[in-house]
Amino acid sequence: MEASIAQVAAAAGVSIATVSRAFARPDMVSEKTRTKVFTAADQLNYSISRSATSMKTGRAYRIALLVSEDISTWFNSQLFSGLNDVLHDDGYDISIYPVVTPEERSRFFTELPVRRNADAVIVSSFNVNPDEVSRLQSVHIPIVGVNTPSSDGYDATVSIDDRNGMRMVAEHLIALGHERIAFVRHRLSPSIPHSADLRIQGFEDACRGASHPVIPTTIYYDEEVDEPSDDLLSQILALRERPTAVCCVMDLMAIPLYFTMIRYGMHVPRDISLTGFDDSTYAKESGLTTMRQDPAELGRCVAAKTPALIEGETLERPHELLATRLIIRNSTSSIEEPALD
Repeated sequence: MEASIAQVAAAAGVSIATVSRAFARPDMVSEKTRTKVFTAADQLNYSISRSATSMKTGRAYRIALLVSEDISTWFNSQLFSGLNDVLHDDGYDISIYPVVTPEERSRFFTELPVRRNADAVIVSSFNVNPDEVSRLQSVHIPIVGVNTPSSDGYDATVSIDDRNGMRMVAEHLIALGHERIAFVRHRLSPSIPHSADLRIQGFEDACRGASHPVIPTTIYYDEEVDEPSDDLLSQILALRERPTAVCCVMDLMAIPLYFTMIRYGMHVPRDISLTGFDDSTYAKESGLTTMRQDPAELGRCVAAKTPALIEGETLERPHELLATRLIIRNSTSSIEEPALD
């Protein structure tokens, strides 16, 4: 039999009001006190209902969305729109949880099974580990992935093929005759592997499989510096042999770099061909060659699966890959013969 709120309060050494606040308004309770309350609740198998409806149905009618970047980014905002298109009509609210740091991630997977204030967890663009999966499975909370590096541990996933998509982008540059290609990427995060990490593998696949020798150079995007795109261009121009093409792991890097190159009097693609990945906001306006994906459609597909999982249904197609498309614009061109003096 599930414990009462009074028993949790006694075990934690706090008042009943403090237990209630720890669940309903955790921002009003110190982290030390929250930890005592949640530990006691976990040991006593206690959870708190949000409303009379949830008490009757055993549902919170809330979906937790985990993002590793700001929700205002192009991908996350479009993803949220697609999720909400479906889940709102099904009566679910979406709560957004940023998990940028390992501490935020650990706190979420520690507290959610205790508080049980979400019916499902949707994870955007990164993997979960076996311990996190086990915590949610223990309280029968399904976990759904969107654009995750793998499907391991997820009850369902909807993703694009990041590796194959970036391979196609790089093969486009190689087919145009480019041999010296700079690849712009983030540094890998060992604590939170991202789906975009697969794009690195796709680029390497294309270079290894090229019919002519390709000399790839890796450049790291540093968003901590004052002007990341200026820093990127400085790194490119400082190379011993200037690349004829730059392949960026996402449009978020390519588009600012494009405008920085223009600002410094360079011509794209005459001086350097440039590609991105996503076909995000302003990619079309800047003429960027890129790989198109549709995060809103990803969201709608994930949202269609989630209520069924909450009800304990078995999905016919739990794991799906959505198509991407190479969009060729005027930021890339073939290598031309040098002009004669």
